[in-house]
Amino acid sequence: MFKPKLFTALKGYSLSTFGSDCFAGMTVGVVALPLAMAFAIASGVGPERGLYTAIVAGFLISLLGGSRVQIGGPTGAFIVLVSAIVSQHGYEGLVLCTFMAGIMLIIMGFARMGALIKFIPFPVTTGFTTGIAVVIFSTQIKDFLGLNMEHVPSEFLAKWGAYFQHIKTVDPSTAGIGILTIVTIVLTRKFFPKIPAMLMGMIVATAVASLFHLDVQTIGSRFGDLPSTLPKPDISLFDWGRMRELISPSFTVAMLAAIESLLSATVADGMTGGRHRSNTELIAQGIANIGSSIFGGIPATGAIARTATNIKSGGKTPVAGMIHAITLMLLLLFMAPMAKLIPLSCLAGILIVVSYNMSELDHFLDIFKAPRSDVVVLLATFLLTVLVDLTVAVQIGLVLAAVLFIRRMTEMANIGSIAHEFDDPQTDIEGNELDRSSVPDGVEIYEINGPFFFGSADKFKETLRSISTPQVKVMILRMRHVSVMDATGLHVIREYMHVCRLGHIRLLLSAPHTQPMMVMGRAGLLDVLGTENIFPNIDDALAKARELVDLKTD
Repeated sequence: MFKPKLFTALKGYSLSTFGSDCFAGMTVGVVALPLAMAFAIASGVGPERGLYTAIVAGFLISLLGGSRVQIGGPTGAFIVLVSAIVSQHGYEGLVLCTFMAGIMLIIMGFARMGALIKFIPFPVTTGFTTGIAVVIFSTQIKDFLGLNMEHVPSEFLAKWGAYFQHIKTVDPSTAGIGILTIVTIVLTRKFFPKIPAMLMGMIVATAVASLFHLDVQTIGSRFGDLPSTLPKPDISLFDWGRMRELISPSFTVAMLAAIESLLSATVADGMTGGRHRSNTELIAQGIANIGSSIFGGIPATGAIARTATNIKSGGKTPVAGMIHAITLMLLLLFMAPMAKLIPLSCLAGILIVVSYNMSELDHFLDIFKAPRSDVVVLLATFLLTVLVDLTVAVQIGLVLAAVLFIRRMTEMANIGSIAHEFDDPQTDIEGNELDRSSVPDGVEIYEINGPFFFGSADKFKETLRSISTPQVKVMILRMRHVSVMDATGLHVIREYMHVCRLGHIRLLLSAPHTQPMMVMGRAGLLDVLGTENIFPNIDDALAKARELVDLKTD
């Protein structure tokens, strides 16, 4: 349940492997530097909070995680959620949310929920991922263009309305630095793919702004000097009395961290041919988020882009991720005074590139070729993420997906007479030579197809309501295709047994599967029905039915 990959990876660990891990870790650390600060600023907190998160949470995720190559830290997926929590509850509320989410993740891991989270429907994850990308893009317009706005509305439509009202206040120098950042990133990726493109964009934009003494907002002008060391562990900000009001956002943070980390680990498995330990990963993510909250950070999870960079740079074991965190610590120690020169429009440009990368437009558009119900789930999750709130979007998206899944299972389930099969010479019924003459008068055979659960129970009632007639003496209920039965299905069977008794109809079951038999056995239904009325196949059930009809006729 909890077996960190590091312990496995260190068996037979060699100097050459350490060399690969060291190079990859330093590369990812350099890549993570501008991203950590950009994510923090976009989330409504100081840039140092992002660095603290990348260092503390990144180290713990690699030390204790269930993936060999996973890189953890702050990610773009959290920007919308974290900024909403900060605006409503302040940074103190965010700290408590992060701590509580960490506890929830640990519980998820020990409850072996790692595999269950993988079953969240693709339209839900795509809907909120693309929605988050759109929201991130919309939050960066003010800093990217240098708009002269005192207040930016939090609502999506109001935000864009305000942007258009202030479009004439665009600052050419600020917008130029933002555009230069994006162009540098794109060109670096195209012509120098081995160089960290976002770091290069940050260096070029900062150098141009400094050399030409451009009047643009920087990290220093808005946030002051950055601290050069990690803060001491502190839980004094934890307002334990607010735990109840923060349960819902904390659960969303935990779910998002779980989904993102396991998606990232799965992508890493595909790139390396490995296999991560999902429950261990959840526990490690929980511990990392607790650590981040204690050291003044923000929520953390697995970062797909940085994990891919780690793999492409030669990272082999969790040691690379730990070195990535140490590299960031050294950069914080020696480069903090220089970080204040970074233009905010440069970081906005980096986040615009991040939002484009995480939008997954190709996947989003592909879902429109899927069944209409999947499109409904996609659009509902996407629109709720953009227009309302990520917490609401995830919850309603999951509910919609569950309801539509139940609907599909209900559509698959049906019950009806098999008389039509007698008229079709092509139909093979369990390999038996069964025709209309085999079924004596007074015997009806009905078959249930699909799961017999609360979604299909009403269909069963409607179909069998017309069967209780004087002509029917024996009812054979064929269950060869019922693999699953729930409490509602059990209740309906019990009710129908009562109806059969009142109508003096003998009820026989044919070919029930193991799970329905176990459910009926535990409920005592088999004792009421009698094991003598349960048969392994239709032939034996029909033989019994003939015997019963003959007895009643006599």
